[in-house]
Amino acid sequence: MIKRLFLILVALFTLSSANATYIFIPMDETQTQCLKAYGIAYMALKEGATVEWFLNYRGGSFAIPDAQVLQEACKIRNVKFELIADEQEAAIIQQLSNPEVNMDAVKLEKAPRIAVYSPKNKLPWDDAVTLALTYAEIPYDIIYDEEILNGVLPKYDWLHLHHEDFTGQYGKFWGAYQNASWYREDVKAQEAVAQKNGFQKVSQMKLAVTKKIREFVSGGGFLFAMCSAPDSYDIALAADGIDICQTPFDGDPADLDCNKKLNFENCFAFKGFAVSLNPYDYAKSDIDVSLTRAQKYGLTQENDFFTLFDFSAKWDPVPTMLCQDHTKVIKGFYGQTTAFDERFIKTSATIMGENKGANEAKYIHGDFGKGTWTFYGGHDPECYQHRVGDPPTDLSLHPNSPGYRLILNNVLFPAAKKKKRET
Repeated sequence: MIKRLFLILVALFTLSSANATYIFIPMDETQTQCLKAYGIAYMALKEGATVEWFLNYRGGSFAIPDAQVLQEACKIRNVKFELIADEQEAAIIQQLSNPEVNMDAVKLEKAPRIAVYSPKNKLPWDDAVTLALTYAEIPYDIIYDEEILNGVLPKYDWLHLHHEDFTGQYGKFWGAYQNASWYREDVKAQEAVAQKNGFQKVSQMKLAVTKKIREFVSGGGFLFAMCSAPDSYDIALAADGIDICQTPFDGDPADLDCNKKLNFENCFAFKGFAVSLNPYDYAKSDIDVSLTRAQKYGLTQENDFFTLFDFSAKWDPVPTMLCQDHTKVIKGFYGQTTAFDERFIKTSATIMGENKGANEAKYIHGDFGKGTWTFYGGHDPECYQHRVGDPPTDLSLHPNSPGYRLILNNVLFPAAKKKKRET
């Protein structure tokens, strides 16, 4: 009797295993909604499921244990999916484990807590990351200087920096927009917050915020920055204790010898650069290539592209995750900071996307302490020259944008189970 019961239980277990299914979400050219697919993966993580990320397999596809709520979400959001049996999922993983192929499977285990550093006042531009998160239906909190100064960052795993000017020069918009109401209101609002928190200058407050963010990364946080945030962040760290702001920005002249005093050891990504002391100069330093690339290299919208590097999925899973896409060649786009002059990138940084002919890096990554940072040049991957006052990009017109996919790779990356391989 006991033996018979045991055989029945084994048969039931075998039948259950055989009927186990996964939601397989391809991320290659067959996918109808790549950007919303990231939202499905995030939703599954929030529900407590483990998501398999198949690196370099059909564009970086996902496999999730089947659940009716996820199927319905895929249908509502028009995300293409297939139901595959347990044996099929196991066969894919076996295929990826083959040492002869540049593929691998990474487990995503916990939905990262997301914060976006963005001003509360209305400014005449949008932010690609908030557009991507909103379109993908991934929840996030907006925080700004006061929240960071008050110690909110340990609540989060992932932080995005809005296209901010951490040097305290208000984006160096003074030359063109000093009389615009939005510019004057922004200056007034930031000065008020600085004074409220005991700082004489906005540049001093931004430096304090910058250091808090550095502590967040050093403690294990994941930092992602676009547009003017990457270079202005490192400039602020290099200029710690040095006045690089001219009179229009902080009421007194800059230190004319500041470029001799910059400490590049403080920087995450950049070295050897010089800051611009001209208040009419849009660029903050020579890191950014926005004003030289067209003249020096003849770049126009028709021939402006950057290429993603190929990394080993098995030995370099981090940059491989961050570069998952259905194409390796991605159209370029401008921003307050468009791309980074490769002469000024530290050797410790990993260049993940570049326009080699123009000696510029678009997409770079590195470690700091227990955490990581990723810098992505440009403002909006689907708007070549997004100008002040232009309307937000409608992502429903670009559901498979390869440039926006890089943003969402960074959102899911913190969920990955840590993998360390011995060399």
